[in-house]
Amino acid sequence: MKATRITIVLLITLVLTRVSYAALDRVSDFAVLDYFGEFHQLSRYRHRQGLALMAYDSNCENMSALVMEYQSIAREFSEKGIEFVLLDSRDIGRAAFDNNGIELAVLEDDGQLVSQSLGIQYAGDVRLLNPERLSLFYGGKVSTEFRATLNAVLDGAINDTVLDPNEGCTISFPMREALTEEPPDYANDIAPIVIEKCADCHRRGGVGPFAIDSYIMLLGWSPMIREVILNKRMPPMQVDPNIGHSDDARYLGAEEMQKIIHWIDAGAPQGISESDPLEEYANMIDLEAAQEWLLGEPDFIVTGSSNDVPPTGVLDYIYDEVELPFEESKWIRAIQYRAGDASVLHHLMTFVTAPGEDFWGPERNELSVARRFIAGYAPGKSNVIEFPVGTGVFIPNGYGLSMQFHYVTNGQRTTDVTELGLYFSDENNLQEQLVQAVSSRFVLPPNEHNHAMHAEHVFEEQVVLTGVRARMNYRGKKMKFAIEEAGGSLREIFSVPAYNYGWQPHYILDQPELLPAGTKVHVIGAFDNSISNPTNPDSEKELTFGLNSWDEMFTGYFTYYNSP
Repeated sequence: MKATRITIVLLITLVLTRVSYAALDRVSDFAVLDYFGEFHQLSRYRHRQGLALMAYDSNCENMSALVMEYQSIAREFSEKGIEFVLLDSRDIGRAAFDNNGIELAVLEDDGQLVSQSLGIQYAGDVRLLNPERLSLFYGGKVSTEFRATLNAVLDGAINDTVLDPNEGCTISFPMREALTEEPPDYANDIAPIVIEKCADCHRRGGVGPFAIDSYIMLLGWSPMIREVILNKRMPPMQVDPNIGHSDDARYLGAEEMQKIIHWIDAGAPQGISESDPLEEYANMIDLEAAQEWLLGEPDFIVTGSSNDVPPTGVLDYIYDEVELPFEESKWIRAIQYRAGDASVLHHLMTFVTAPGEDFWGPERNELSVARRFIAGYAPGKSNVIEFPVGTGVFIPNGYGLSMQFHYVTNGQRTTDVTELGLYFSDENNLQEQLVQAVSSRFVLPPNEHNHAMHAEHVFEEQVVLTGVRARMNYRGKKMKFAIEEAGGSLREIFSVPAYNYGWQPHYILDQPELLPAGTKVHVIGAFDNSISNPTNPDSEKELTFGLNSWDEMFTGYFTYYNSP
């Protein structure tokens, strides 16, 4: 009987504990860049006890005084486990922002969507957020109540959301008001965005986990679509749109996000249309998928290994060494990948390798090495690559290909046999396209949220830089590519502030860079080996450089060709 009473008491205690947590108001996860190009996501602050943000509006008369008071509190509590930031709730943009007198990171609120989701109304509005449970500790103004709540969070003594209403300079939301009054039209406003940004992967037989091939499907998945846009999971928006540009990056602009979010918030109305644009596009894609080779029959077709993909689980890389039957050297002017099963093939990389050399080749031992990179496969694209005029990838006689496959499971057992079509060139005096792998060696400590990394290389000859690729494993956090100018200053040409191990595209630059002989390039980034990294297998583990997925690596790839 006594044991039974103890059990009942424990159960009641557990229920009450759960109820007390439930009293905290829920908030949506969100992700933004700050005005220095750094990535911030609420759920990635689990290494801190709370994330505080204050709405900033430079037009407000007493904003400077509010910032000074807020920063004073930040100096007191930052070392105790609370992160403090400002939020540009008026969304004036990076170029127009004046950081004078501001010590904290200022988050750019594209389309004012984060401010809207957090119920921001006034300049100086403060939100103290729980990154662990995605909930609200405090909402209101900078006050003694705010300070008391900070102490309560640190003491673990807060069970209910504390509200201390603010007032003052009202922040307007003109786009929200306009789109609420007249919601976007599905056929003319929403479907074109979905077709351009989403439908190539989220199609029948595509790598996306569900097809967005009709209004009904879009409506059904709209709550998840809203979530992944706000936290920048989809489209995989890894890059900073303010640094360089590449058509291979999946950009989603503020206006596009506003239209989709406000359309969903309005109930996702279908409107009146004679046809469904998503259904029409899905049917067209099915016809295109049945086409053979988009550049005509290849000069040679490489057939990859037959790879079995189970219905569930996380798969490590699969490698395939391909012998080529050529009796002479070849120049490649273009290639095309044809996935055997596009629903599971997530990416594929192919290098030209010497006899007896594997996929990694000299990268195993050298910090900076030039290699012959064919191209990478990425989901949702035609995967036809034509190299710049006057250039090509060279395959010396006797060399072969090394292929690295990355698969994702989709609930069904399948087999993938991918083909690579090679198109040869008969031109003379071609410039060889190469990739410079620039890496570093390191010891990555456990529980390190932002372990800074750096690598560099000097191009001894004049080259034209055409693309970049970031390569880390599960603990990769960010990577920038920069050129050292005269005088030692660095000019950033591309930035991946939200690195994702699952997405490793090769970014072809819209504007190639001509680098004089002797130019030094830099790869700058960081690892996140903490509990805040959602892909981290074990934040307690110390790691060193290694080429296996359970190791870590820090390598930036620069694609280039010599320019006489």
